[in-house]
Amino acid sequence: MINMSDQHYSDSTQVIKTTTKPDPTTGAINPPIQLSSTFAQPGLDDFGPYDYSRSGNPTRDVVEESIAALEHGDRGFAFATGMAAISAAFLTLHQGDHVVVTNDVYGGTFRLVTELLPNYGIDYTFADCSDPVALEAAIQENTKVVYIETPSNPTLAVTDIAQAVKIAHAHDALVFADNTFMTPIFQKPLDLGVDLVLHSGTKFLAGHSDILAGLIVTKTPELGEAVYFVQNAMGATLGVSDCWLLLRGIKTLSVRVKAEARNAQAIAEWFQTQPLVKAVHYPGLATDPGHAIQAKQATSGGAVLSFDVGSEANVAELVNHLKIPVFSVSLGAVETILSYPPKMSHAELSAAERHARGISDGLLRLSVGVEDVADLKADFAQAFAQISHQQTVK
Repeated sequence: MINMSDQHYSDSTQVIKTTTKPDPTTGAINPPIQLSSTFAQPGLDDFGPYDYSRSGNPTRDVVEESIAALEHGDRGFAFATGMAAISAAFLTLHQGDHVVVTNDVYGGTFRLVTELLPNYGIDYTFADCSDPVALEAAIQENTKVVYIETPSNPTLAVTDIAQAVKIAHAHDALVFADNTFMTPIFQKPLDLGVDLVLHSGTKFLAGHSDILAGLIVTKTPELGEAVYFVQNAMGATLGVSDCWLLLRGIKTLSVRVKAEARNAQAIAEWFQTQPLVKAVHYPGLATDPGHAIQAKQATSGGAVLSFDVGSEANVAELVNHLKIPVFSVSLGAVETILSYPPKMSHAELSAAERHARGISDGLLRLSVGVEDVADLKADFAQAFAQISHQQTVK
């Protein structure tokens, strides 16, 4: 596969160069959408590079080469959804294997690990992967993978990637890292020793709340072959029309996420001054417990934060009074999206499991978009004021 990172372009240039591939026949600067399930072959002993679109498609190739270059990886893979990508990564394991999974993990990943992997004879242990002692203690003789999210969803806990890699590799285990929140613009886990990187391409990479997509990037050809076997065998590939839309999203990735992250930093700092907000979780804050590690391994705190307004009742009131954020699942779009993890992204967890992971009843996740930050502050200010007034009246 082509690795554009060898040309040492900046990320801002890479997102353009890896997605803009002029068609050699027509000169069209955007890759054509190859809407074909099958490809004609020259002869019995002269097969071309494509035969069936599940196994490979020219439009999908551009997406896969782009994400591999942006993550400084050997090979990229595009899947129908983020969960399809995560499932494919775990299906490189075998019966009798064991995985260590970070405590703070997306609800869909939690469901996959706890309810599906055991059906295939794959065991698991949840651990605080930001704690080297806890991570070391969780590793068993048959541990093959340590799975991390950093920053985590939705509490934005930060794991020291290089440290986790050092511990896992000492036990001959691989490290898989979900890099959805940071994107390759802000963080490159493979450069820190991680073996496989995952993205929900639905989020920041596509960036417009219009498609579902999942991506994997592998560090070595051997692991790439293992992922390709699963991708081809299971068939959950990304459709070519969605590949084209994802490429269009990646073109503006750098400018979008940088603007969103600036807004998120400003909102997080402002939230700290608001009496109704009991806690703010954002690694871009100097007061955040993960700030020092985040600054070491990433170039930003990102565009996602979470904050606690004290109770589910306050959450309900806030949602009713806000006018700009969309109250919805998902994240990573140009519009600001407000989510309630206990009933959305982490509804699969019981109340006890949620509370043990720091997901309180008053916790909200905010994916900050590209709206004017002054407008966002004013909107939250009026909503906070109405809640405070109601509480005073009572």
